[in-house]
Amino acid sequence: MPVKLRIAVRDWDYLTPLALGDVRSEKLDVIVDRVGTLVSHPGEDEAHEASEMSFSRYVSLRDEGDTSITGIPNFIMRGFRHRCIITSTDSGITGFEQLKDKKIGVTGWRDSGNTWTRAALRRHGIGVEDAYWYAGRLTEAHPVTDRLDGFGRAGRIEAMPGEQPMMDALREGVLDAVFTPFMPDGYFGKNSGFRQVLTDFRSAELAYYNDVGYVPGMHLMGIKPEILAEHPWVAQELSDLLDESQRVWTAKRRKYAETTPWMLDELLKCAQDLPENWNVSGIAANEAMINDFAEELHLQGILQRKLSVEELFPFYANKA
Repeated sequence: MPVKLRIAVRDWDYLTPLALGDVRSEKLDVIVDRVGTLVSHPGEDEAHEASEMSFSRYVSLRDEGDTSITGIPNFIMRGFRHRCIITSTDSGITGFEQLKDKKIGVTGWRDSGNTWTRAALRRHGIGVEDAYWYAGRLTEAHPVTDRLDGFGRAGRIEAMPGEQPMMDALREGVLDAVFTPFMPDGYFGKNSGFRQVLTDFRSAELAYYNDVGYVPGMHLMGIKPEILAEHPWVAQELSDLLDESQRVWTAKRRKYAETTPWMLDELLKCAQDLPENWNVSGIAANEAMINDFAEELHLQGILQRKLSVEELFPFYANKA
């Protein structure tokens, strides 16, 4: 009788084979719940045994001594962040160095993606103290919430004045640039009025990869420790299923590439520029990335100290 595991994940295309049952396990019955918003606290969620969660949130929970969720080093969301800094089309800013002393909007200070984006900026000499930061909602359609999360500092890191949507502020010149994980509605139109700061962000991201050796991880899978206490093999089995789903989906996407006119070109470039195992899971393959992220959280003042890989993933450290 397989162990039943209900997981909450965003609607990532590569999980389609797992959701449809094309990828399955004789030992583990995975039920995929697609969610638009991540579960706020996976350890307290009664509806799921495992959930996609923010890497930053997970590290913070570990730092606070909250052991209600165990991280699996399967980074279900990865991505470069150079593309995520946008500005107006009439802006003269075309390089990260030009963001010194500028006003930058962020959708959430502690967010994993924004932490990685600031890390990319810091490599170009722009640290937290070298710009003025404003946290707020991206557009009018986004909710008004506390996006500073306790990290505000008068004159340096503040909430958007009057809760003005940041895309409006960018259009009006109130902000010079905005960090956004997802492009807002209308961005892909020819006359959106916005663009990436870097006109060739792909080359910048490839150079970044060649320097650091990884694609940054934003989200990982978390599983309730009581499941692992009874069935310790579930962690690896779930990770393997997620990886197999991605492998199957990638093979199908290469065959059915005509979803957009130049998808084949992108698939070829990715295969040529990145190693085949660029998204491999596990501690050993991701140790450098995990270490760098923990260090960034400390350097950026989000955590008072840098947590070790062993502290973040004790389930795996104890097995070693």
